[in-house]
Amino acid sequence: MRSAAGWAEAHQVPLYVAGLVLGAALGLAVPTVAGPAEAVINPVLALLLYATFLGIPFARMGEALRDVRFLGTVLAVNFVAVPVVVLALSRIVAHDRVLLVGVLFVLLTPCVDYVIVFSGLAGGAQDRLLAAAPLLMLVQMVLLPLYLWLFVGADVVRTVEYGPFAEAFVWVIAVPLLLAGATQWAAARTRWGAELAAAVAGAMVPIMVLTLAVVVVSQIAGVRDQLSSLLLAVPVYVLFAAVMTPVGAAAGRAAGLDVPSRRSVVFSGVTRNSLVILPLVLALPAEYALAPLVVVTQTLVELVVMVLFVRLIPRLIR
Repeated sequence: MRSAAGWAEAHQVPLYVAGLVLGAALGLAVPTVAGPAEAVINPVLALLLYATFLGIPFARMGEALRDVRFLGTVLAVNFVAVPVVVLALSRIVAHDRVLLVGVLFVLLTPCVDYVIVFSGLAGGAQDRLLAAAPLLMLVQMVLLPLYLWLFVGADVVRTVEYGPFAEAFVWVIAVPLLLAGATQWAAARTRWGAELAAAVAGAMVPIMVLTLAVVVVSQIAGVRDQLSSLLLAVPVYVLFAAVMTPVGAAAGRAAGLDVPSRRSVVFSGVTRNSLVILPLVLALPAEYALAPLVVVTQTLVELVVMVLFVRLIPRLIR
């Protein structure tokens, strides 16, 4: 089992690409699987976060919470630098209000779930990102209406429902975190706990492959059907990742952070909260019917970027 886990770890990027490709192939060949696949996104994501949290020593969480420089840098990147970059890049789709609203929703909200996983795969500071997750979730809930009001007007702000934010945080972050803590406690005291922890840790790469495949399967057919309307959003998302990478790296360096923390700042600045934001966008009025697919398109672009970043960021930030 250890040899299989070691092989998967050594070949993780090709396996992730395979997950993306297989998910796209299945979703395009059998569009009817999109509904069932979408229904299991959150459970699969929760499993992925459980496996991730299990590898983070909870004894280090107190230290991570006291790392004011890291928390301040992540907040500055996501809520000062990102809005400026988004305002500039969103001019590409400013002529189309629906595209604009979808782009703003997804790019103005930092990721709080699988960013922890990808950051860890690239040698980032998982414990610090985990400690920052509740703060990032709270601040984006408060500031998103303000940014939407400034960029598109009050009519969009009045339609936003925030229940999905809280629900996603409970099921995708809080529950896996509690289960991981209980498993770590059992692993230190019982044989079955130690075996369970080892098995889950060894399955980390397959769980990530499953997550990538499920997300792509659930969304690819809808994006294909509206591709001509969505194409203009793709360069916005690619440019966002390209711009925020040096911005995050520079911010981490200016703050005097160590290498793992600087890598995590880059991942936090680039990765967006698309899976949590999607229910909010689905609740918008009928005239914004295309906006959810605008968000989904960002997810698909971002997954490809994240797979590349697992290898790229350790080379950029040594």
